[in-house]
Amino acid sequence: MEKVLVGMSGGVDSAVAAYLLKKKGYEVIGVTLRTWESSDGEESRCCEIDDARRTAGSLGIPYYAFNCTSEFKEFVTEPFVDDYINGLTPNPCIGCNRRVKWDKMLYYAKVMDARYVATGHYAFVEKLANNRYSVRKAAHAGKDQTYMLYRLSQEQLSSTLMPLGGYSKDEVRRIASEAGIPVAHKPDSQEICFIPDDDYAGFVEANAEGRLRGEGSFVDEDGRILGTHRGIIHYTVGQRRGLGLPLGYPAYVKEIRAADNTVVIGKEESLYTGEIMVRDTNFLSIGDVDPGERIRCSVKIRYHHPGKAAIMEKAGEGRVRIIFDEPAKAAAPGQSAVFYDDNDYVIGGGIIC
Repeated sequence: MEKVLVGMSGGVDSAVAAYLLKKKGYEVIGVTLRTWESSDGEESRCCEIDDARRTAGSLGIPYYAFNCTSEFKEFVTEPFVDDYINGLTPNPCIGCNRRVKWDKMLYYAKVMDARYVATGHYAFVEKLANNRYSVRKAAHAGKDQTYMLYRLSQEQLSSTLMPLGGYSKDEVRRIASEAGIPVAHKPDSQEICFIPDDDYAGFVEANAEGRLRGEGSFVDEDGRILGTHRGIIHYTVGQRRGLGLPLGYPAYVKEIRAADNTVVIGKEESLYTGEIMVRDTNFLSIGDVDPGERIRCSVKIRYHHPGKAAIMEKAGEGRVRIIFDEPAKAAAPGQSAVFYDDNDYVIGGGIIC
């Protein structure tokens, strides 16, 4: 059978992906990309090398770890810090998938003469009737990870296997336990891999290199000053907790204006919008949106968003306009909007602007 490189994070999902592919007869090689290490030597949850090596040993497959820290800094942590300084709410895992994980795994696959790379993502990769590749939602919606995969290229998808699309998490843990995989009951990570304590603002402060502007004004939608904020990196659109504003009504962050260092406050109803603009689009199931074309779709505006019915239309090079059937709540600039068709395939996606 053909050779496949499996990206192994040290967790149970990638371990079971490797196990299932080996069981099917593929020649499996385990690979971990070392992307980040804290100042005290703690590894990222995406590259826990000791657990990954131990798992590969239990599966009887060769294993290699490669250093990708410089690429991770260039394409993930530096843009993450820049976005927060500019008042955006980034999703670093999406950029990491295309520019670090898949780029590097495919590079090493070529070096090792492997036909495929594989991961433990909960999704299906399929070639469509129009000869384009897309990802389809996992069988169990609670674990679906297609939102994180929309930026992958056609070349990357054509060489990718994702064997977990039809499994639930409980099934994956059961398979791991029955196979004697040592990380079968290892807890899932819920944080961004390079911020294990979930302190986004602290990470930005430590890496901003003097570019933070500090305190500024909370203002209402008419520009009236309501109070003083701690710095825009501490806030995101839709946030309610931690504002410290005794206004007599529930207050939410409506907008972050980096240009004048202000945070706009509104009531909950102010968070709803009938349309959004999306930049830096990448399409999977189609090549692009033709001028004048209107495409019906469902749009997710954050990872755990259920999706809302909408119409998509072209709005310039690399841009689309999304018009929702019903207003969407708290569409945060910097987050991704991902578009799905009626068959749960990813049409494409881009950055909310």
